[in-house]
Amino acid sequence: MRIHLIKEKTVIDYANEHATSTGAFLRWIEIIKNADIKKPQDFVDLFGSKSVDILGNKSDRVCFNVGGNKHRIICSYYFNETVNTVTIFVKWIGTHAEYDAINEREEQYTIDKY
Repeated sequence: MRIHLIKEKTVIDYANEHATSTGAFLRWIEIIKNADIKKPQDFVDLFGSKSVDILGNKSDRVCFNVGGNKHRIICSYYFNETVNTVTIFVKWIGTHAEYDAINEREEQYTIDKY
């Protein structure tokens, strides 16, 4: 299933604010937009187990490590087999340190900054 990325502009805006990682974010967008995903594990297979975490707690969320693990993107996902697409919604973007802080508070399951 093809991916429909919601809030691509948010990712680009964040990338532009972190110029040293802009290329990594643009590569992430390109890979996401060209991927064929059928199940959550496919995100891990696409990027590798060191770059993707499928979040638990029945959250339907995935966390991507971007730019050599300097940044994190939390997205929720929705598989729509009727139209053969996966929609991923950007929920949060930040540095690794910022992610650790929300992770400590277990907000990674509910945060919805965008």
